[in-house]
Amino acid sequence: MSSDEVLDLEEADVDPTAYDELTDADVRLRVNEHGLHIADDLETGVSSQGQDPEEAIEHLAQAVDAYLEATDDDPGDDWL
Repeated sequence: MSSDEVLDLEEADVDPTAYDELTDADVRLRVNEHGLHIADDLETGVSSQGQDPEEAIEHLAQAVDAYLEATDDDPGDDWL
């Protein structure tokens, strides 16, 4: 089994900070042996994938948003 190749975000022409959820994130982008792009938020441990770098980053932003919402301790107005 070969290891994933880590890609440079600038060379992949993607900017994670374009997404509010990733503004302060430490993002790593890699591609596996099947050509699938995988984006990792190294702070939260959340990962997502896509067919190209931009799709992987977009999916990561959505996944990080869901993670932050799920781990938010504020019960809001939803409880009795």
